Amino acid sequence: MRAVRILSAALLTLGLATAPAAADSSPSPEASGDNAAGPTRAGTSFRTATEVEQGQTATARASTGDYLYWSFPADAGQRPTVRATVKLPESHAAETWQVDVYDGLRRRQACQYGAQTRTAGAGTTSVELACVLRTVRAWSEPWANDPLPGTYYVRLTALTLSADDLGQPVETELRVESKEIGGAAAVDGSLSEPLVPGIASRPEEDADDDSPSAVLADLEPEDGWTSGWWSDRWVWTAAGGALAALAGVFGYRLTRGPGRPRHVPPGA
Repeated sequence: MRAVRILSAALLTLGLATAPAAADSSPSPEASGDNAAGPTRAGTSFRTATEVEQGQTATARASTGDYLYWSFPADAGQRPTVRATVKLPESHAAETWQVDVYDGLRRRQACQYGAQTRTAGAGTTSVELACVLRTVRAWSEPWANDPLPGTYYVRLTALTLSADDLGQPVETELRVESKEIGGAAAVDGSLSEPLVPGIASRPEEDADDDSPSAVLADLEPEDGWTSGWWSDRWVWTAAGGALAALAGVFGYRLTRGPGRPRHVPPGA
């Protein structure tokens, strides 16, 4: 019995000694996963727009009347959705907020659907905005206003507000997510380079340089820029061609009949 008690006490002591090490080795919830916290500030112009990755939630504290700018990358075949939430002060008059999205050429992109502009009545604690863009195309005509691969800018501001509410503190949240459309939106062509700020002035000898000073915009899609000739439309085209060939062979065998008639000798 005495030996059993000594052994039990030793095991208990060993367990208490190793418990802190096991707890310290577990990852932090804020540092793991794809939904990690995004930047906590916003830019005040296109040039100072804060970069945010898709799937992150960016936050910023500002004042009513400020122009808030963020930027995110979007590749061909993606349909981005921009969602913004503004937490208003407890006391305020009616305010109208709007979120706008611009492409890499700073062309304003229309929203397919979503509440891009909303008015918050007096006493409303928050206002939520959304903008679902058209599918990003790999290539487009110069005269068209189609969304193209590259950097996109988000601008959030109050359109109308009373003079008494000007400068009141607000808290904002921004989140961008995309739906992969795939070959249904594929086109026969691609851009030589994505519409990223600074890509045209990048020296050729630094083409493989991934340093932050290589281009003005550092963010790109998780799997890199994939706009090119390949899309899953080629798989469906090849499968359709194979099925058409099989249908042709089956139709021929079905309609040709038993073949040439057997020769019957005269007088038989």
